Amino acid sequence: MPDFPVSLNDMQAAATRLAGIVHPTPLLENLDVNRMLGGRLLLKAENLQRTGAFKFRGAYHRMMHLTEAQRALGVVTYSSGNHALGVARAAQLLGTTALIVMPSDVPTAKRAAVLALGARITTFDRETEDSARVVAQLVAQTGRTEVPPSAHPQVLAGAGTVAVELLNNAPELDAVVTPCGGGGLTAATGIAMAQASPATQVFAAEPALFDDTRRSLRAGQRVPNPKGRQTICDAIMTPIPGEMTFEINRHTLTGGVTATDAEVRDAMRFAYDHFHIVTEPGAVVGLAAILQGRVPLQGRNVATVITGGNIAADRFASLLEDHT
Repeated sequence: MPDFPVSLNDMQAAATRLAGIVHPTPLLENLDVNRMLGGRLLLKAENLQRTGAFKFRGAYHRMMHLTEAQRALGVVTYSSGNHALGVARAAQLLGTTALIVMPSDVPTAKRAAVLALGARITTFDRETEDSARVVAQLVAQTGRTEVPPSAHPQVLAGAGTVAVELLNNAPELDAVVTPCGGGGLTAATGIAMAQASPATQVFAAEPALFDDTRRSLRAGQRVPNPKGRQTICDAIMTPIPGEMTFEINRHTLTGGVTATDAEVRDAMRFAYDHFHIVTEPGAVVGLAAILQGRVPLQGRNVATVITGGNIAADRFASLLEDHT
């Protein structure tokens, strides 16, 4: 294994720093589901995290390291929703300001939630503009500090506290499946398992039409998604794997799996019916892949992270209706 930008020790240190700030989230299990599926299925319920997603962990951990001068100028980031909420809430708690670059087609409910936390928003067209370029221009113009969704060691260490909790609370795991957009949670999980439980397989789960990480793993280099595609999994509609995160993932992952939008709807219904939780579509791509048999469960202990639950009630109901 090469040297990674973070280690399990860094994630454990982050967990100590975030104690009392981040909610330790439950690991959900349903014995009837286990009997039905023939294995032990565990759901790490990050939809119950502060701001409704795991992203708060990395955002706060990065921002708690800002200097007073940096806090005075504020922060800027790109996000389609969950990282924006995490950054906005962290800014509120740490006494700084946040400017969020969001896609123009982001769900209205997520935009409203970000504004409610006191952040400012500027939008861009994800089909014709490069979010990184927009953020870089704003950093140059305003002096704000960028807090990227994944490409920073302190963000990765914060995200990795999910894996620290899994290692502390789960039985010996045969596999962990993480929904994958930019790849930060997947990368942190891969490092943690490689260093603490090397027999545990780690899979990246993606929407069928946005499987850039899966295709990149097969190609041995970063491969972008074709433009013009759509998915209900808006939170993980990324154009290409992150450079830092892919370099980690290509060394630590067992592979990538996918799920169609219809399978994601089925998984949302499954999580609601059997675990009584509300999830956003991108959060259950891993669960969907497991239910479709793309990650073996029979006779095994398999965990997946339910990464977020930020979805308007009417959209949640509509997606479940589409299932029937």
